[in-house]
Amino acid sequence: MKAFIFDLNGTMINDMPYHTKAWQTLLNDQLGGNFTWEEVKKEMYGKNPEVLVRMFGTNRFTVDEMNDLSYKKEQKYQQEFLPHLALLPGLREFLEAAYQKGIPMAIGSAAIPFNIDFVLDNLDIRHYFKAIVSADDVVLSKPHPETFLKAAQLLNAEPTNCIVFEDVPKGVEAAANAGMKAVVLTTTHIAQEFEHLDNVLHFSEDFNDAFIEALAF
Repeated sequence: MKAFIFDLNGTMINDMPYHTKAWQTLLNDQLGGNFTWEEVKKEMYGKNPEVLVRMFGTNRFTVDEMNDLSYKKEQKYQQEFLPHLALLPGLREFLEAAYQKGIPMAIGSAAIPFNIDFVLDNLDIRHYFKAIVSADDVVLSKPHPETFLKAAQLLNAEPTNCIVFEDVPKGVEAAANAGMKAVVLTTTHIAQEFEHLDNVLHFSEDFNDAFIEALAF
């Protein structure tokens, strides 16, 4: 039986510019950095403390400081994005079709539960997902396959039967490392940025797409 695993940010909702803005404000205005938009965008993967370490090095912050900064960044992001919060076009219909067909679905995201709950509860879509794997549930972040392998295990699905929906190369690489194929939503990166990955089934700007719609049937 096939199963679907969804990344969250940039895959289910088109919110990555808001994350980039929140990160840039934190890194530059509050922490004294001088990072460009593209520099910030390039490093926005994995857990939030990992982003801080990549930007400032290993000795700048304590664990407690990084957790506090992470939470403040997400508060800023949620405040700015809430008026624009919406699923990508066609996704609600796709989720309903898959749900009616009995296809098990999970979320496998590097987001903290605070952000996952923000999306699922405000959009009333929690009931579609049998499993949720967040940053708090794994030791190793994408591109390590732990997130997706854990989601497959919770769905009682073989990794080779899982299709991952992602928007960033590191996420698609994580799917490849888990032995899974991926569908890429081009909200954040263009197709050429995935050329080194051979597990991509399809590229689409949203879920109003004949190839994606056919997966639920």
